[in-house]
Amino acid sequence: MEYETILVERHDDGVATITLNRPEAMNAFNQRMREEFGAVWPELNADDDVRAIVLQAAGDRAFSTGVDVKQGLTHPANIWAKRDPGEMLGPKSNRVWKPVVCAVQGMAAGGAFYWITESDIVICSEEATFFDPHVSYGMVAALEPIGLIHRIGASQALRIALMGLDERVTAQTALQIGLVTEVVPAAELRARAHEIAATIAAKPTAAVQGTVRAIWEALDVGRSVALQRGLAYATIGSPDGIHTIDRSSFVKPEPRLR
Repeated sequence: MEYETILVERHDDGVATITLNRPEAMNAFNQRMREEFGAVWPELNADDDVRAIVLQAAGDRAFSTGVDVKQGLTHPANIWAKRDPGEMLGPKSNRVWKPVVCAVQGMAAGGAFYWITESDIVICSEEATFFDPHVSYGMVAALEPIGLIHRIGASQALRIALMGLDERVTAQTALQIGLVTEVVPAAELRARAHEIAATIAAKPTAAVQGTVRAIWEALDVGRSVALQRGLAYATIGSPDGIHTIDRSSFVKPEPRLR
């Protein structure tokens, strides 16, 4: 597929970058963008040279304001055939276990949470804000808050959903409640996201993707089942606890403090 609403770049360090590229519409997603994400995730997933992915957005005003209400989305006439719009947008909905680092600048509203809640690491710029306008417009807020529950808990997700347009979560509050893991100056956002992704991409691929999959799938089952599944993945990825790196020749990196 030739992409119109997103930019896709591959880098020599194993990182691929996806950029939402509708800044004139504050990177709101339309039907075309949905279809392009439905294509780009399998494309990058099948490329073994891609070991980590950065998700970012063009412009300064917004990461994304959700659905493009001026254009709308295409839905089947049969209501029972209707699907969640986020199924095509999010990496985990597309069973992508390659780590995704999401870099948020400006506003992130409503449907933007489809990407944020399915990314493995989320960082943002200092002026970023997060909110969900659904209830302010008389619409039920369900899909996005359900995704948020797994990242920030029910109480915080409910506050965002029910306050609507009357409250915006600042970057510092997002850090405090666990919605993001780091806040950086806007000028450093993209470089920092790439640095994180490249650091992960340099690690053994099977260990990284097995870890991502085990943790995400644990969210959908109870503790005992998650532990049993986790043991199976650990056995497949590192049989009998055998490491794939020769520790005698391993150069221990100097950890970065945050």
